[in-house]
Amino acid sequence: MDKSTRYKIFNDPVQGFITVPKGIILRLIDHPYVQRLRRIRQLGLGYLVFPGAEHSRFSHALGALELGQRVLQNLREKDTTISDKEYEGTLIALLLHDVGHGPLSHTLEHTLIKNFTHEMMSLAIMKELNKQFDGALDTAIQIFTNQYPKKFLYQLVSSQLDLDRLDYLRRDSFFTGVSEGTVGINRILKTMRVFNGNIVIEKKGIYALENYIIARRLMYMQVYLHKTVLSADALLRMIFKRVSDVLDSGVDLHFASPKLEYFVKEKPSAKKKISRKAIDLYAALDDYDVYQNIKDWQYSKDIILADLCSRFLNRDLFRTTFLENKPSKELLHAVHDKTYNALVESGFPIPKEQASYYYQFDVNKTEAYKYRNESIWILDDNEAIEFSKAADTKNIIALTEPIVRHFVVHLKSITI
Repeated sequence: MDKSTRYKIFNDPVQGFITVPKGIILRLIDHPYVQRLRRIRQLGLGYLVFPGAEHSRFSHALGALELGQRVLQNLREKDTTISDKEYEGTLIALLLHDVGHGPLSHTLEHTLIKNFTHEMMSLAIMKELNKQFDGALDTAIQIFTNQYPKKFLYQLVSSQLDLDRLDYLRRDSFFTGVSEGTVGINRILKTMRVFNGNIVIEKKGIYALENYIIARRLMYMQVYLHKTVLSADALLRMIFKRVSDVLDSGVDLHFASPKLEYFVKEKPSAKKKISRKAIDLYAALDDYDVYQNIKDWQYSKDIILADLCSRFLNRDLFRTTFLENKPSKELLHAVHDKTYNALVESGFPIPKEQASYYYQFDVNKTEAYKYRNESIWILDDNEAIEFSKAADTKNIIALTEPIVRHFVVHLKSITI
């Protein structure tokens, strides 16, 4: 970049040209911790269903940063006092909000570190960066942890209408080709206001907001919780369960990635303080570490591990069957027996108890809008009204009801 240039421009297919001024934010973007996000898929294994879903956490971080620049400027134009320190701190928090994601985003979030969420690692990495940048992230960390006096800045980073969600819904819709997830972002941003210290939406933005809530529900049903994505996620977790069990039995395995080996063998837990070593290794871990090992393990002497890895690499996935109710003990036993019999019939004789590596029961719960705990507010005649009460239709009330779906991932050769 020419030294005379005072900013850098990123050409993003979703948010357009993103202009980043030279300074702390651009230095953070260039840091290895943030560059690592280029090597982590935003939608994890979603590419196995949607071939275009190859976009990264890095592009999403830049998208959230751009939306932050737009909305903060808009709020300033509406006479909201935002200092340069607050402006910069909010943008840093938005840029780094997902820096703690591990390989394949959410897929292995609870596998590599127990009692863990990626937000914990995001905060740990932000604190480490703060040391490296001599306290320049103090305000960003306060905003990220909701410790800053101006609560509306935190709401831009984390809430039911945060800039994270506004970017990823539009971005994921674009790259998957699922047009139902399209959101009128600019309308929502332009109608954002600060009222009594909180983010509200002017009444003229209510229909764009309704579309956002509906799009969120549709994207969960059609993309994030797609039956084949659930199947692929389950298969990957089965691989890591088998790896862990093989190691626990005293049999050693070759690891192509020493970084991944540490997390599988040491089994760190976030119940205790995350060690500096764990942070350093995690901050160097990406999708390629996982694929490198799976490619090696497909040739393992352990036939179950080799088979599961081969299935994953060749997209020979299991089937997902949704259940009407919570599975009964009878169903659990029946699936186990059917799975074992199917494996034996296919010429894959294994001990009966090990058939459990070939099915998985699970449940997911989605809520498009949680009005009971953390509401979205509409500004109408200088009064803030909770969104579901301000909307003209009954759609929003319906979307507040959680959808709970029990399901089982299993061999395609058996029926449930």
